[in-house]
Amino acid sequence: MTKRKFGLGLSLMLAAGTMLAACGSEEDTSTGETGGGEEGTEEAADFSVAMVTDVGGVDDKSFNQSAWEGIQQFGEENGLEKGDGGFDYLQSASDADYNTNLNNLIRRDFDVVYGIGFLMEGAVAEIAEQQPEAQIAIIDAVVDAPNVASVLFKEQEGAFLAGVAAALMTETNKIGFVGGMEIPVIERFEAGFLEGVATVDDTIEVDVQYTGAFDKAELGKTTANRMYSAGADIIFHAAGGTGNGVFTEAKERKEADPEANVWVIGVDADQYDEGQTGDANVTLTSVLKRVDTAVINISEQAMAGEFPGGETITYGLSDEGVGLADSRGAIPEDVMAQLEDYQQQVIDGDIVVPDTLQ
Repeated sequence: MTKRKFGLGLSLMLAAGTMLAACGSEEDTSTGETGGGEEGTEEAADFSVAMVTDVGGVDDKSFNQSAWEGIQQFGEENGLEKGDGGFDYLQSASDADYNTNLNNLIRRDFDVVYGIGFLMEGAVAEIAEQQPEAQIAIIDAVVDAPNVASVLFKEQEGAFLAGVAAALMTETNKIGFVGGMEIPVIERFEAGFLEGVATVDDTIEVDVQYTGAFDKAELGKTTANRMYSAGADIIFHAAGGTGNGVFTEAKERKEADPEANVWVIGVDADQYDEGQTGDANVTLTSVLKRVDTAVINISEQAMAGEFPGGETITYGLSDEGVGLADSRGAIPEDVMAQLEDYQQQVIDGDIVVPDTLQ
């Protein structure tokens, strides 16, 4: 099958996804320990950034990893070294670590500290009040404080395109959605995905299941097993590390039967590599969420003395904050053309994708 590109916006998404994959191939397995090194540029001596992951971990091949890759890119572009005075991260094993990790990085004098994920909303609010001089940014939540920059995404817009793609590609008229925890950001993914499917064909059955966790690949695998066994041929996951289990199940089925029609739609980063099994690949596409771009943008503003404290910044399709990754030929040209048309309708405002469940 042949493919076509989604125009300029998707071409840029693909290029960025390729960059993320390249960064991810050299995973940093540190848990936030500082490192030495020669003194870098003047910026390295004057500015530093760090982040706290949620329980998904820095190498979740999704949300946290995208944020860390953005911080690494910012650091490398500005001559920073990993460690104090440069860039770093701390990994949270449980939600009990959030406050401790945030305080740790603030005490180490990082100029901007990121809390990655909705689950860190309470901790960021508490630490921001206790440390009014600290500059903190939170991803996927809004904290009303003058020293906190809040970053949101229109996940529903990217998920809408994924729903359209799934509806146009399904052969069984049964599709699955695997969510992590039932929180607003994941419900935005669900709402957009369901809207996209229904826009194409409202008779298609969508099985929606939440696992209650972002770090339990085994739950993703068992949930996907039930869905595929019940006839679903495409599953979209918005479950962080739990979604890795969805890929595992799909790949095992493909390995057992090369003719099996099983697909996964990835989330946050381009998860094409997660779907590779032998000569086959079970990744249909991925909903890209440019957490890396947001981290870089805010870091650049802060370094210029313009940290957007007290502001909420939202990224959507129109500013390339979300979108679909290139399908590498999994989606045929005629379907790609339809997706491009739907994408433009959303950008133009002709289609308004709901951000809550109807």
